[in-house]
Amino acid sequence: MPDSGDRHILERIAEALERIAPPAASAVDLSSGDAFLWDGKSPKIIAPFDPVDIDLLTGIDSQKSRVLDNSSRHAKGHAAHDVLLWGSRGMGKSALAKSVVRALQVQGEDIALIEVPSDHLETLPALFGLLASTKRRFIIFIDDIGFSEGSSEPRILRSMLEGGASQRPANVRLYVTSNRRHIVSRQMSEQDDPVNPRDAVDDQLALSDRFGLRLGFHAASQDDYLAIIARYAHARGLDYDREDALLWAKQRGSRSGRVAWQYIVELAGRANKFLA
Repeated sequence: MPDSGDRHILERIAEALERIAPPAASAVDLSSGDAFLWDGKSPKIIAPFDPVDIDLLTGIDSQKSRVLDNSSRHAKGHAAHDVLLWGSRGMGKSALAKSVVRALQVQGEDIALIEVPSDHLETLPALFGLLASTKRRFIIFIDDIGFSEGSSEPRILRSMLEGGASQRPANVRLYVTSNRRHIVSRQMSEQDDPVNPRDAVDDQLALSDRFGLRLGFHAASQDDYLAIIARYAHARGLDYDREDALLWAKQRGSRSGRVAWQYIVELAGRANKFLA
């Protein structure tokens, strides 16, 4: 009977063989469906796929325009970038990635979103194998990505984005959100590296450099916050008080699109209205 060390080696060999094996045929029809969730083994349809209307996203007009333009190019089969959306929490990074896909679908483009949890990065080559067999265009969405210090996952993702054996197929682009501009945290300890501190920093920056389009999302000003509320409230037929809206943000310690939407939910509740 193998000891624990032998079992560990055998398990690692089995995992490696599973990763390089040809992907099993998907039980889901990838030619239909607006959005999917990848569970590490197969895609599952997300239904309904009903992100916020792109016209309601406020205070991020420049980011919205550039992501929409890039996504439209990709949907039409033209040259397009992988995208990194970084910055403040709750400012619409995730909402924009989803809303752009929906907006293009409404326009008749044959494109779909596949959401991949960040803890399934190692299984992306299998997903790439499935998607490469279809002509449909896909955006793989990885939300709130982050890596622990010493993790090998940044190099895995870099390889997928450019030049590696598991490089993503031509009909796929990656849209990633992160709170950090360079995704991987840069520890002060890197500056104390006795070998070559610059090499350590360059290795950290190399991942974000693989994204051709990198857009920052910054904390909302008071005017931006109120503009977001005004647009949401108008769309939902709700009345609001400016001072009450500001108090709501003050009590939560931040102003963002997410906090604004939570205030709209509160208003709807007070008015005995239902929000889908």
